[in-house]
Amino acid sequence: MDTVALAVTDGMLHFELSLACEVFGSAPAGVTGPWYDLAVCGPGAVQVGRFRLEPDCGLDRLPHADTVIVPGWADVDQDPPVDLVDAIRAAHEAGARVASLCTGAFVLAAAGLLDGKRATTHWAHARALADRYLRVTVDPDVLFVDDGSVLTSAGKAAAMDLCLHLVRLDHGSAIANTLARRLVVPPHRDGGQAQYVTTPVPAPDNHPLAELLPWVIARLDQPLTVEDLARQARMSSRNLGRHFKSVTGTTPLQWLLTQRIRHAQELLETTDDSIDTVAAATGMGTATTLRRNFNRTVGVPPDTYRRTFRARTRPGPNTGGQHHRHP
Repeated sequence: MDTVALAVTDGMLHFELSLACEVFGSAPAGVTGPWYDLAVCGPGAVQVGRFRLEPDCGLDRLPHADTVIVPGWADVDQDPPVDLVDAIRAAHEAGARVASLCTGAFVLAAAGLLDGKRATTHWAHARALADRYLRVTVDPDVLFVDDGSVLTSAGKAAAMDLCLHLVRLDHGSAIANTLARRLVVPPHRDGGQAQYVTTPVPAPDNHPLAELLPWVIARLDQPLTVEDLARQARMSSRNLGRHFKSVTGTTPLQWLLTQRIRHAQELLETTDDSIDTVAAATGMGTATTLRRNFNRTVGVPPDTYRRTFRARTRPGPNTGGQHHRHP
């Protein structure tokens, strides 16, 4: 079972803290395998927004966690506490995966974890982060950045996207989607990292493509064209393109390709189907076409993706995932 530690101190934002507790605190209904062992770690009773919080354990436990999450930091004009910064740095040096939610990126930057890396934070504080930490490449235009052992998210709702991304890495797309349904949030939103790109399907049902998008997703094995989509939506191809840009942020063909890649990822994760079978089921036609598009989008061939995912999620004698380390 992977351990997740929430690092808290006075001045943390309660929204991001509560969100992380909701995601990692209990498994969604129907998930029978091991879930996360969640602990809130702090220097003692702390003020989180308007609430007083009594942590489960001290900051000295952070280096023993598999994943450490730093919620939003309220006063970004002040340096975060030295004991928190030191504990975050020690946890990363011990091998923990460290993720910040919203302005928690300021804590990671103070610990030196973002030096020479690309990172993000709430758009309103991106300039301050870049000005204060010159060795950090701050990208204010993405929802989250995954740099392997260090991850950062933008503000508020984007923190949920990053938490679901972590669940997807550890437990696969199917369980992440189940959790997203329980939380009534979109299961996939683009984090800005090519290897995990998934174009959003909007949550509201009152946009012009509300009926079209599910229709397309149910027919990914078919050789659909823009003209097919426009005909189904009863609009011109040009009008369809405008609505796609407004609703999904991309073109119909790019959105369709992304859905095919996402479906291929799920099949590679959850089945033993051959690459030819996956190619047919996702509308790619041939294994060659699948490999070309998958490699270009995800960054690795589908065979490698399957092996890596299986190795990452295969339980060992003491763990449910790839990030377990012995204390």
